Amino acid sequence: MKFLSFAAAAVMAATPVLAQESTDPIKLTLHDWSGQLITTTLMGEVLKEAGYNVEYVQADYIAQFAGLKTGDLHVAMEIWETTGREAMDEATASGNVVNQGETGMIAIEEWWYPAYMEERCPGLPNWEALKDCADAFSTAETAPMGRYLGGPVTWGGFDEERVEALGLDFEVIHAGTDAALFAELESAYQRQDPIMLWIYSPHWAPAKYDGKFVKFPEYSSECYADASVGINPDAAYDCGKPTGPIWKVSWAGLDDKWPNAGKAIRNFDIDNAAMGAMVADVDLNGKSVDETVAAWMADNKDVWSSWIAN
Repeated sequence: MKFLSFAAAAVMAATPVLAQESTDPIKLTLHDWSGQLITTTLMGEVLKEAGYNVEYVQADYIAQFAGLKTGDLHVAMEIWETTGREAMDEATASGNVVNQGETGMIAIEEWWYPAYMEERCPGLPNWEALKDCADAFSTAETAPMGRYLGGPVTWGGFDEERVEALGLDFEVIHAGTDAALFAELESAYQRQDPIMLWIYSPHWAPAKYDGKFVKFPEYSSECYADASVGINPDAAYDCGKPTGPIWKVSWAGLDDKWPNAGKAIRNFDIDNAAMGAMVADVDLNGKSVDETVAAWMADNKDVWSSWIAN
């Protein structure tokens, strides 16, 4: 990326401070969905502009916490309240991982269906409608049971547990990749075929396609932790997914080794609209993650430069 005049000034300004910091690479984790790749690349490229050595490391979304605890990995830029809160809380409770605050984005992840399915399953978006019309969502693969297309298994989400707890006649099938999930949605939507799948925001899909999230019983942490809480007294996860912030976390030693990088990571802030637009550029407009990040940085120098200002 070429922001030579600003980059040169930023590096010169940062040099006296960075001289006191480690020159070892800061290792940021990459996962398997476009938004996270954009968020992480954006943070990494901003750190490079400040003079840091940065390394991107492919890592599993939940399993990455083992590396963050040991310091083999240093920064994870997207831990979603919806699916990662339990793993994040366990890791931070160990004292080896630190919550570095919100990214500015608010997470929604839930079962979603196209609007045309409401004629085939009256009563939606109320989840109880699914008790009477699971077969409307069936495919040759699952008939007579409905088919729910979940995200890759590494995303977590407790969908199998929810299906069992709520007594839904659905089989959970996991997409292999983020791209495969949305390719199947596009194919089904164009043919008006039955589909129920995991949709998340910030993302372009809820804006592009006409549809709704299913309304499950309201989430509570007790619903996930205590089987006696909720509409099924014998099972946990008998409620919807949580919503809330997308968090940044790091190895606990980050601030000692790279204190000003820690400040920059805490300063990182971007909203759903900006991220959704960048994800659309990658997924719909054929741009690379690097191109998309470079374009945003060129248009928003005042924003990201404030993250690395001392």
